[in-house]
Amino acid sequence: MARKSKSKLSELYLEENKDQIYENALAEIQSFELPLGTTLRSVYDDQPNAHQRFMEKLDACIRNHDREIEKMCNFHHQGFVDAITELLKVRADAEKLKVQVTDTNRRLQDAGKEVIAQTEEIIRCRVQQRNITTVVEKLQLCLPVLEMYSKLKEQMNVKRYYSALKTMEQLENQYLPRVSQYRFCQIMIENLPKLREEIKEISMSDLKDFLESIRKHSDRIGETAMKQAQQQKTFGTALQKQNNVNYGRNMHLSRNRILESKNEITLKRTFEEDDEHEEEVLTAQDLVDFSPVYRCLHIYSVLGDGEIFENYYRKQRRKQARLVLQPQSSMHETVEGYRRYFSQIVGFFVVEDHILHVTQGLVTRTYTDELWNMALSKIIAVLRTHSSYCSDPDLVLELKNLIVVFADTLQGYGFPVNRLFDLLFEIRDQYNETLLKKWSGLFRDIFEADNYSPIPVANEEEYKIVISKFPFQDPELDKQSFPKKLPMSQSVPQIYIQVKEFIYASLKFSESLHRSSTEIDDMLRKSTNLLLTRTLSSCLQNLIKKPHIGLTELVQIIINTTHLEQACKYLEDFISNITNISQVTVHTARLYGLSTFKDARHAAEGEIYTKLNQKIDEFIQIADYDWTMSESDGRASGYLMDLINFLRSTFQVFTHLPNNNNDHAAMSGKVAQTACMSACQHLSMSLMQMLLDSELRQISMGAIQQFNLDVIQCELFASSEPVPGFQGDTLQLAFIDLRQNERF
Repeated sequence: MARKSKSKLSELYLEENKDQIYENALAEIQSFELPLGTTLRSVYDDQPNAHQRFMEKLDACIRNHDREIEKMCNFHHQGFVDAITELLKVRADAEKLKVQVTDTNRRLQDAGKEVIAQTEEIIRCRVQQRNITTVVEKLQLCLPVLEMYSKLKEQMNVKRYYSALKTMEQLENQYLPRVSQYRFCQIMIENLPKLREEIKEISMSDLKDFLESIRKHSDRIGETAMKQAQQQKTFGTALQKQNNVNYGRNMHLSRNRILESKNEITLKRTFEEDDEHEEEVLTAQDLVDFSPVYRCLHIYSVLGDGEIFENYYRKQRRKQARLVLQPQSSMHETVEGYRRYFSQIVGFFVVEDHILHVTQGLVTRTYTDELWNMALSKIIAVLRTHSSYCSDPDLVLELKNLIVVFADTLQGYGFPVNRLFDLLFEIRDQYNETLLKKWSGLFRDIFEADNYSPIPVANEEEYKIVISKFPFQDPELDKQSFPKKLPMSQSVPQIYIQVKEFIYASLKFSESLHRSSTEIDDMLRKSTNLLLTRTLSSCLQNLIKKPHIGLTELVQIIINTTHLEQACKYLEDFISNITNISQVTVHTARLYGLSTFKDARHAAEGEIYTKLNQKIDEFIQIADYDWTMSESDGRASGYLMDLINFLRSTFQVFTHLPNNNNDHAAMSGKVAQTACMSACQHLSMSLMQMLLDSELRQISMGAIQQFNLDVIQCELFASSEPVPGFQGDTLQLAFIDLRQNERF
């Protein structure tokens, strides 16, 4: 029973579920306005007889809706009847309204005839207004074109050609296309090419005037640029010297004072010049109006002919470069000729550098480098030729300074100038040659003005003046009281000063050559060696050979050369101090003054021997022996006594030879002994030749006695030791052959 009841409950549950499914399907059909395929499929795909049951449910639903509609109609029926009744009442009023509307329309038509007439008048006015507006609009299109064309003409009149080209471009691209249908526009279009050609011609004429202007003003531009470069360099050098004012403190006190005073004067002048020109710093743009070249470049660039303009400009500038590089034939005569030559070249390249930096493409770095290399080769050839004509060292030095300023100026603009400094080394050799010629004349003048006697000093002040000029040291002489005499003559300190001045002159050329101190030191030493070994040596040799130089002068020359030889080490110290290079440096050259002065002393000694013999010959020539005399005069011949007195006084001069050390004492003794021996031998030989003369046929006993007296005087002179240092009878042996022949 329980199982049957459970089965019935299950069937009842299923029936209720199916009813719910159908109701849901009907609800979907009523609710959605979508395709019903899915809903219907779910109904038909169910169990068998589902369609029938669904239709039953559908009919039941329809009957429910019909009942609801009927209820609603019954509810609103009275209202519908009332509405119809009201509508019938309105019909009579509508007829009345229609009559009124028809009457009103008739009266409105009658009143609107005037309005229509006014409206037509308004339409006609509106058409006129539209036409006027159209004219105004067209004029507004044309007026900017006319204004731009007027502006173009004005720009042409005031020579604003670049702006005029821009205006033309605006006319062609913006304004003229808008009004191209008008005749005046076509006229404008035809005139624009003509205006462009006119602008090209005018701008090219301005460019030619500009090129002529910079050709005339290039020297002024270059002069200004070189002056500014020189001021900057001088200012920097003065500051450096001021900072290094203690440089060279080991030099002599007098030279220190000169250097410091020069430094102060240079710095003061530099500051004064800097103050004077501080407000006057001019550039190439200040001196030359570059607007024509800018304008012409822009014009040709706008016209698409930039390459034509660049080629023309470079061609013309190359021609001008050749003219600038051509020097005047008399340029070497004055420094102004060189200055003008350099100024023109600097001015030319300053202009090119300015054009390079302010324009794009007109001048390139490759073009300027090529132009500079061509110019540099020509400049070097010109300077090498014209500098060879210079014989004045001051002019050569000024030329060097100009070349340095010229090189520094162009180097500041980025041009390579190493070849110019190499040229300066060639000119330096020529400068040294001119210095040597000049100092050769100075040395000759000093030797000519010298009295060849020891320098007298009356007091301490005079003594200090002398030793301030020449490094003389003699402890023995220092102990002596004033007045006293220094062993050398006036030419020695003068020669020493002139050698130092020569070193300074050589140093002036070496400055600003961008060389190291070692190289400058080496150059100074080589130049000084040339001065000593060639110029001074030649002057000494010529001096020694001069006829008016006597034995006293020759002795003084030996003394002078000895002291100059001793001063060579001070000259080396002097060079080391001014170059700040130690003498212990491996590559430091040495001065060859020792050999120069030794050779001069040897030449002087030989000349002493020669002149002594010549003097003896002069005395012998006045000898007048009477070879037939009956008896002698009882005393030696007068000529011989005069000769012996001369020899004694002469050999006393040798006591003044330097003997402040053993070497000099040995040297002076050797010179004196050699001179004395040479004189005695020459006297003996001359007397012997007189005795053995082939023309002498007969000699009396009185003549022999007289000759014997003369020989005795010669022997007495030899035995009196006129020069100390002979051993035994060495000097007397010079007359032994004469004695033997006389006895024979």
